[in-house]
Amino acid sequence: MMNSAGVILFGLIIGSFLNVVIHRLPLDQSVVRPASRCPSCGTGLKWYHNIPLLGFLILRGKCASCKSPISWRYPLVEFMTAFLFWASFRDLPLSAFSVISQFRIWLFIALGVAITFIDLDHRIIPDELSLGGWAVGALTAFWDFRSGIPALWMASVAGFGFFFLFALAYEKVTGRSGLGGGDIKFMGTIGVFLGFGGIWSSIMVSSIVGSMVGLTLAKLKKSDEGLRMAIPYGPFLVLGALVELFFEVSRWISP
Repeated sequence: MMNSAGVILFGLIIGSFLNVVIHRLPLDQSVVRPASRCPSCGTGLKWYHNIPLLGFLILRGKCASCKSPISWRYPLVEFMTAFLFWASFRDLPLSAFSVISQFRIWLFIALGVAITFIDLDHRIIPDELSLGGWAVGALTAFWDFRSGIPALWMASVAGFGFFFLFALAYEKVTGRSGLGGGDIKFMGTIGVFLGFGGIWSSIMVSSIVGSMVGLTLAKLKKSDEGLRMAIPYGPFLVLGALVELFFEVSRWISP
């Protein structure tokens, strides 16, 4: 089984790949080809420019060719992924169950990181991540530590169904859309990975934090314009899911 150093290195590598996914997937570009290049001038990167975290430092935050600034998002995604992989690492006896269960957790974290930054940038959650993640989660539900297959599948249906009905009711009452289809689908993905606890935590945390952000924006603008702004909801759902993943807050309210 991996040690902590190996987990961190693996997380950095996955984080580097997630940067490619975050940039290319919303643009309907292949995440495999062509090789990494500067988004400003198109110059291909040398292999050592792609070393997670170190590449950014080597380049001093600028393209080696055109000197355009490199977004801090790149090292942030790499660091965040490595940290979350390390924090969720379970040093269990080597077995098929423990290996698949661990990689299942890491897959969900990777989905959450990619969805967070794509939604922040483009206000969308691609089906490749929400539905693709759901499919993998459903197929690997047997290897979950917390719940059995029936509970995870039921939670997935419940999460999707709740948000779907809520979106219909909201649109009926207000005349405008309150939730995107990507958010609704992603709730199904959260359910199939984290069960009913993940659904509960995602709803509660996203509602509280999302409301606080909306009210803060409204206060800063000194009007209700902030309340009407299109705030990406995916990052709040991811935050709630991670709270459940690491702290299992649903158990605190269990009778």
